[in-house]
Amino acid sequence: MKNNLGIVAKLLIPALLVVALCWGPLNARVDPPQDQQTRRLWDSGIIRAKKTAPEKRQYRIATPRIPTGRVNGEDVLGITLWRLRPSKSSDDNEVRLFKHKKDNTQILEWTPERISVDTPLVAGQRIRLSIEAARTGYLYVINRELFADGKLGDPYLIFPTSDLHGGDNQVSVGRVIDIPSLDDEPYYFTLDPDHPGLAGEVLSVMVTPQPLTEIKIGDEAVKLSKDDVEAWEKSFGAKVGRLELENSFGKPWTKEERDASKGQTLKRDSPAPQTLYYRPLAKPGESLMVSVRLRYGVVRAKAQ
Repeated sequence: MKNNLGIVAKLLIPALLVVALCWGPLNARVDPPQDQQTRRLWDSGIIRAKKTAPEKRQYRIATPRIPTGRVNGEDVLGITLWRLRPSKSSDDNEVRLFKHKKDNTQILEWTPERISVDTPLVAGQRIRLSIEAARTGYLYVINRELFADGKLGDPYLIFPTSDLHGGDNQVSVGRVIDIPSLDDEPYYFTLDPDHPGLAGEVLSVMVTPQPLTEIKIGDEAVKLSKDDVEAWEKSFGAKVGRLELENSFGKPWTKEERDASKGQTLKRDSPAPQTLYYRPLAKPGESLMVSVRLRYGVVRAKAQ
């Protein structure tokens, strides 16, 4: 038995040394080749340290009081806010969105471009929302009006509805949910603050492991109980942090992102979400809820 163990040790030690040399320092991240195509939203390497040059995909911390350590990779939600602007001649034809005027005499072309959730929005502006989860589950989006005094209006479930994506709200890794989808009419939201003192909108985005059977969706937005929404926020939306992708403001939609909006799965090197929300120390399998605060400016966008 001793001789056999000695032989095994002689064979094993050199092999371990080779593995250690290939692995490199403990803080270096080396991904296995077979994992190159796996979509991954969270990675410690995406957070840019101070005094380092930005790389292809790096985020700045927007909530410094919420630690980025001890984050389960599934407790992350990616959100990209798109502002529609008139298309330019330099824009790729494949990422332009088309819309006929009412009299059908002119075709308008729109190109979505990335903006931060902190960007002031204007009345009359057209926006779209892309949401990507790092897990399999079910997506719910709740909207509340935000008033200048800090008060919130009644909560309305704006997704899912039977008119958006046909009521399909299931999410999975690499799948993007666009709200509204390209098949919806219209395929964008028009900002129309019609109440005095309205300062913005609060979108509460929640991913649950199972469908919420107590919610009955309809053709349009459904009013929810304030108590229920506040209970969800307290249980699943506390201490959520935020990261913002650097050097990406104003970048137009890509063909890959357009294909993803039609159902194609994003890969590891596909364009990253503009904003990442994360919740440290969440319990395994727990729902995740984040609040996206959109604020209005004072200039009215040109009507088309």
